Amino acid sequence: MRIDYKTLYCDFQSIYIDTWRKILDIIKDTGDFIQNQVLKMEWLDELIGKGLSAVGVDMESRVGGSVQFFLYDVTKITLLLCVLIFTISFIQSFFPPERTKKILGEHRGIWANVLAALLGTVTPFCSCSSIPLFIGFTSAGLPIGVTFSFLISSPMVDLGSLILLMSVFGAKTALLYVVLGLIIAVIGGLIIDKMKMEDYIEEYIKKAGNVNSVSLGLNVKDRLDFAGEQVCSTLKKVFPYILAGVGIGAVIHNWIPESFIVTVLGSKNAFSVILATLVGIPMYADIFGTIPVAEALYTKGAELGTVLSFMMAVTTLSLPSLIMLRKAIKPRLLALFVGICTVGIIITGYLFNYIF
Repeated sequence: MRIDYKTLYCDFQSIYIDTWRKILDIIKDTGDFIQNQVLKMEWLDELIGKGLSAVGVDMESRVGGSVQFFLYDVTKITLLLCVLIFTISFIQSFFPPERTKKILGEHRGIWANVLAALLGTVTPFCSCSSIPLFIGFTSAGLPIGVTFSFLISSPMVDLGSLILLMSVFGAKTALLYVVLGLIIAVIGGLIIDKMKMEDYIEEYIKKAGNVNSVSLGLNVKDRLDFAGEQVCSTLKKVFPYILAGVGIGAVIHNWIPESFIVTVLGSKNAFSVILATLVGIPMYADIFGTIPVAEALYTKGAELGTVLSFMMAVTTLSLPSLIMLRKAIKPRLLALFVGICTVGIIITGYLFNYIF
């Protein structure tokens, strides 16, 4: 019997292609499930809507929509926040400040800035919490550019912001946001290093010396306890901002006309990114309180890059954090830091608007 190798090859190729197509479909379906049901928690939105309807709330009214938005976003963000803080704090327990200083001190050049920016992603969730670490690193003698790369990335692109951004804007947007944030941190640190700004650190910081905390020889139970404590302490600090942010988001989502948002922050306003950045700088909130506002603005017609610029400005350049930072550095260096971050944020916003 003669074997038709050509037919056999075609059959094999067809089976191979069909198999890979099925695998890709499974991966896509799994990704969609994670995005929609795990991160966005669409099931929770439906459940809250049905519950409110059951008790007589008119879901077509502005009040009903506002209540649903508020309950859904507060619950979703709080649940995600608890899981994220626990996970990140467990990871963070492997990197106490003295170990982080040692790791950063072993590298030089651009790779030190890259490493500092990456380490910033597993540290505290707001700029005011990052500044004490920045002061400790600076007093320990680490290069000033390296410490500023850490200071920029820590509040802007921590792992919590990545997951929450994925839950609202999708994986592609979240990953690009984090990559661009890390680029800003690395370039900003390199610029500050090249400009030799060491003389603009306050004298008491230079003379503080290297203050080491006790190296944590923690076992798994200790790390889990530490993570649990961080969940409680962090949630107490950020929950008021979550309530405020979601409340503002609910008002924007259901009460402010879409035409107004589009006019001020839409594509027709060439200065929308600059406006959003400048408005965000004086405010103080963390990423968890800012995302609901950004989500509401985006659904009302604001451009993606515009709302992300607003988020970056609020989390990185809030007025309270700048006041705290001024105690450690002199006005010229502070102005350079603000300028680098502002320009980077504005460029990022326009880039997002161009791409999306």
